[in-house]
Amino acid sequence: MRMDKPRVEPLSPDEIDAETLARLGEGPHLNIFRTLAQHPALMKRWLVFGNHVLAKSTLPPRERELVILRVGWLCQAGYEWGQHVVIGRQAGLSDEEIQRIPAGAEAAGWSEDDRWLLRATDELHGDAFISDTTWAALAEKLSVQQRMDLIFAVGQYNLVSMALNTLGVQPEEGLPRLPEQ
Repeated sequence: MRMDKPRVEPLSPDEIDAETLARLGEGPHLNIFRTLAQHPALMKRWLVFGNHVLAKSTLPPRERELVILRVGWLCQAGYEWGQHVVIGRQAGLSDEEIQRIPAGAEAAGWSEDDRWLLRATDELHGDAFISDTTWAALAEKLSVQQRMDLIFAVGQYNLVSMALNTLGVQPEEGLPRLPEQ
């Protein structure tokens, strides 16, 4: 974690406005949502997009989580990493694969398809562009919609990582910690 306490305090459930609380549904509510509840209009609109990327994307869940964890690592977003290690395991990533994510695409053990996903993530994060070589390799396995969802997943989780890091959102108890660099 970059910060050991929040810059923006998460709201308690009784401080969250009724419309936002209804949108969040039954608790317990994660610190990310309780923090973003400080800005209900932003949160309302962000949730629509975030829900697409996380729950309605055409990317298979395992591949989506591989990409999200790589972005979390690249951004050194401890909160993001911890939440998505749990989600990634549920989506089919092994602990060995999760431990290998910080090493990137060239680490031994990745399938060729996983290597291209990791390369695309690194290219988008570093240059805001997927090279022609990587795009062509992705096109062999992913549809146009899946490649578009990949771009938006990287962008969404880069944005979320920036917000989490800057706002100082603290992880819930018991979440895995970001590995040392």
